[in-house]
Amino acid sequence: MGDTSGTSIFSGFAIALHLGVFQNERTSFAMPHILSSFKTARLELRPPVPEDAPCIFDRYAQDPEVCRYMSWRPHTSIQDTHRFLEGCARERETGYTLSWAITLPGTPGPIGMITCRPERYKADIGYVLARAYWGNGYMSEAVHAVVDRTLADPNIFRVWAVCDVDNHGSARVLEKAGMTFEGTLHRWIMHPNVSPKPRDCHVYARVV
Repeated sequence: MGDTSGTSIFSGFAIALHLGVFQNERTSFAMPHILSSFKTARLELRPPVPEDAPCIFDRYAQDPEVCRYMSWRPHTSIQDTHRFLEGCARERETGYTLSWAITLPGTPGPIGMITCRPERYKADIGYVLARAYWGNGYMSEAVHAVVDRTLADPNIFRVWAVCDVDNHGSARVLEKAGMTFEGTLHRWIMHPNVSPKPRDCHVYARVV
């Protein structure tokens, strides 16, 4: 399941405080609570660290089924995963992207990841979950919590996500997380593990 648009890495969220200046249409969050690690009923979400690479690679980044609806190819070596995590750290420093590793108490290392990308008055999310943990409601729980925290920022009025029209698992995640189906975006995103041509995607959102 997944894509940076649906279920599974991106998508995949220190963010600078909002300064009132938009760079390349990207901005950052006004409320520092969005920066921190936090817990849900069953999960712990925290910034990813380089030491997460083995778990991420072994659990899902190399899994073709998890990566099917992603915008990137499965990782072929742990070096791919290290480069991905280095990119997460750079994006976090710029304030353009905030990523959290999704962890399960009692289970070492991440079982997935979720990302939030602010853009002026709105933000989009992407996420990934290891296949061994599908079907337990973990991703809907994480999405719901990240959307709630993002919409608590006074500068953010809309949080949205897309999923491939054939990614029914991701659509269920977004619906269970309280997001509303808004329509279909045609030829919206490349999913190279499905087709060399742009794919249609469903769009879901929560607004305030």
